[in-house]
Amino acid sequence: MFKTQIVAARDGEITEAMRGIARDEYVREEAIREAVAAGRLVIPANRNHANLRPIGIGKILRTKINANIGNSALTSGVTDELEKLHCAVKYGADTVMDLSTGEHVNEIRARIINETSVPVGTVPIYQALTMVEDPMDISIELMLEVIAGQAEQGVDYMTLHAGLLKAHIPAAKKRLVGIVSRGGSILAKWMSTHGKENPLYTHFDDILAICRDYDVTLSLGDGMRPGCLADASDEAQFAELAVLGELVNRSRAAGVQAMVEGPGHIPLDEIEMNMRREEELCDGAPFYILGPVVTDCAPGYDHITSAIGATLGAYYGASMLCYVTPKEHLGLPNAQDVRDGVVAYKIAAHAADIALKRPHARERDDAISAARVDFDWEKQFSLALDPDKARALRAEAVREKRGEQAAPETPPPAPCDGAPTEEPEKYCTMCGPRFCSMRISREL
Repeated sequence: MFKTQIVAARDGEITEAMRGIARDEYVREEAIREAVAAGRLVIPANRNHANLRPIGIGKILRTKINANIGNSALTSGVTDELEKLHCAVKYGADTVMDLSTGEHVNEIRARIINETSVPVGTVPIYQALTMVEDPMDISIELMLEVIAGQAEQGVDYMTLHAGLLKAHIPAAKKRLVGIVSRGGSILAKWMSTHGKENPLYTHFDDILAICRDYDVTLSLGDGMRPGCLADASDEAQFAELAVLGELVNRSRAAGVQAMVEGPGHIPLDEIEMNMRREEELCDGAPFYILGPVVTDCAPGYDHITSAIGATLGAYYGASMLCYVTPKEHLGLPNAQDVRDGVVAYKIAAHAADIALKRPHARERDDAISAARVDFDWEKQFSLALDPDKARALRAEAVREKRGEQAAPETPPPAPCDGAPTEEPEKYCTMCGPRFCSMRISREL
């Protein structure tokens, strides 16, 4: 009989996925099993995702990052989204979410699932929106059909805004920017239009039954996440979070894995409190946070404003970070935006893992430092989070020093012998050969 990861863990079984994660993360297999059984670690692994390499998301493991891709009603198609997928995975995304809302959503999702070994997530209400003329015509029957179809297709985790209730809407009306979640805003309007409770909440048991059949992990969405600093940590946000805690317990009882999504836009000084509040209300369920963005006035640089908050969020307990790209608040990201967002979040996650003293987290940093002392450029490139950019910037610096226009071949690695040299492969063009601190330190 098929068992979900959480049911197997409770039965005392260590699954193949758990063994692989323990090996990859340098954590005891029994520690993985115990955390999965308690619901404090999730393994998004749909039994129909054939080429999946399972990962774990939880506080005892290294911090994971997700990259959102997907087309819109206005732009992009299958080819563009597959380019984003491969770019995201190349630069280190641990999971990807297909947020497509335009044409060919089923084809795009199928290709993404078939072409990647990382877990794939979705927001089912987005597909449901493409199947009706008016968003207010969405029904629970349609939602369940979409959820079941995506589960059968192999989706590993799904964002469902089941914790946003009709009673929360008045609090959202007090906000500066209101509800910024697409799914959350649509459901809020649906409840107001029909005078009914959130159908994802009232039919949550039906959703659990589908997820249990395929071992789809629920990512309980924060439809009331704050969309600006002025709305951070408010009544609406925490009222929904309390309901998400209830849904976590219902999921666990049904043998379904669940994690919880978090804010949003949060001032730096409120991040620790937000992480602690989720831990308390949701009984330690893995926290999956967007950013948080710590300042609202830097459009074009929100991969930076959010990575700052993401590092602090991970340090205080978030298990997975959803990247933000430079296009946030401006438009649909392209492949370059995906790359910039992924690298920014790999930096954020890695910095937190070092501070949390995760097993072997700092080895890469120590190795690249030794390579810098030896002026071993190729080793530095190989250890960089973005080797391509490091190599390109180095080549540009050497080219400028030589007064060349065309990019030269990459110079061979050569260790510094302690003596000034005019060969650029033995110094960087910041200090030059005479004022190289590495050389001077050796002379000491």
